[in-house]
Amino acid sequence: MFGLWRTVNSVLYYLTIVVAVAGLLGNGLVLWHLGVHIKKGPFNMYLLNVAAADFLFLGCQLAFTGVQAALGSDLLYFVVTFLWFAVGLWLLAALGAERCLSDMCPGCHQRCRPRHTSAVLCALGWALSPPAVLLPARACGLLREGLRPFACLRAHAASITWLLALAGVACGAGLVLLLWVGCCSPHPRPRFYSLVLTCTLLLALCGLPFILYWSLRPLLSLLLPVFPPVATLLACVHSSAKPLVYFMLGRQRGRRESLKVVFQRALGEENHLGAVGLTLPMVHM
Repeated sequence: MFGLWRTVNSVLYYLTIVVAVAGLLGNGLVLWHLGVHIKKGPFNMYLLNVAAADFLFLGCQLAFTGVQAALGSDLLYFVVTFLWFAVGLWLLAALGAERCLSDMCPGCHQRCRPRHTSAVLCALGWALSPPAVLLPARACGLLREGLRPFACLRAHAASITWLLALAGVACGAGLVLLLWVGCCSPHPRPRFYSLVLTCTLLLALCGLPFILYWSLRPLLSLLLPVFPPVATLLACVHSSAKPLVYFMLGRQRGRRESLKVVFQRALGEENHLGAVGLTLPMVHM
């Protein structure tokens, strides 16, 4: 029994490393092309920040996996990696909500949307996620400080509520967008429709277990020792699969094109500003 567990744990360990390395390279390419070669618009600004959060998550996961193998386990590693996962969750929720609103109420969205909304929401995600993760981690003794039970309970409950709210917004926006475009909208599919739905599916299948692990870590580690490495592997898949999604959405069958052209087709906005639901000027990010 113990031999089987060691084998399963080793397989999950090496799979996590392989997925993290592949995702690190993929998100690095997305950061390069989207940050340098593709003009920023109101929606791909979110995708640029999502790629940055995924890159940091996978980089920390890879680094801490090696350190943990050499020096032993430390809960501090889990807190730091989860921090970047939480930033990405905020950004996905903001992207899904704005994409949904822009298609359901395009005229109102264009008139009432404040200038630089995308940049402000991205900045808020980077600013608010650290305290939302680090404060409960500190109160619960995960940052090498003493455990404060009552403070831990309050802070951890607030953190779980915040994370579930973000996950609910992200998944709910994707579901509403699917139903609206499929049943109610008289217009063609909006820009980033397939991308938002795919990211929503990835979050539901691969991201939610990592949130569950954060929420019930001591209990799951005790009762289901296989759950932490599985949840970590799925979180790496969640962050690593997005560049592949962009590539599949941007490529054209039977044609050999550079990554720059493929990512431009999948992530660029300048050729789609006249489409319904995306009539914002490029400078309004």
